[in-house]
Amino acid sequence: MPVKRIVAYAGGHELTASRDFYVEVLGMRVAMEDPVLDLQSPDNPTAQVIVGAQEMQGPQPSFGIDVGEAAAVDAAHAEVVRRGLRVVYPLTDEPWGVRRFFVEDPGGTIINVLAHIG
Repeated sequence: MPVKRIVAYAGGHELTASRDFYVEVLGMRVAMEDPVLDLQSPDNPTAQVIVGAQEMQGPQPSFGIDVGEAAAVDAAHAEVVRRGLRVVYPLTDEPWGVRRFFVEDPGGTIINVLAHIG
């Protein structure tokens, strides 16, 4: 299964200040503002930082891995379950257009495994 991108999650509760920093200082562009602030490189849209993920309910992933398509998310989920790894957020189609689940890797890091749908 090819990994399309790895997304970093930045902490912070000051979304306006964070937006200004990433846009005005680092030259990123805003790709999404709800439910989180998603900032992308204008030259490489797979280079992203998401701010505000800690505001969402549930476990907090350390980073996200985009596997490209919903079928790959399903395959990864099936393999996680087969291996007996801990799923900490169930396989879900989110209203903002991603299919995802969170898994705890063997070292205890929570990872958001996702793909855009629709």
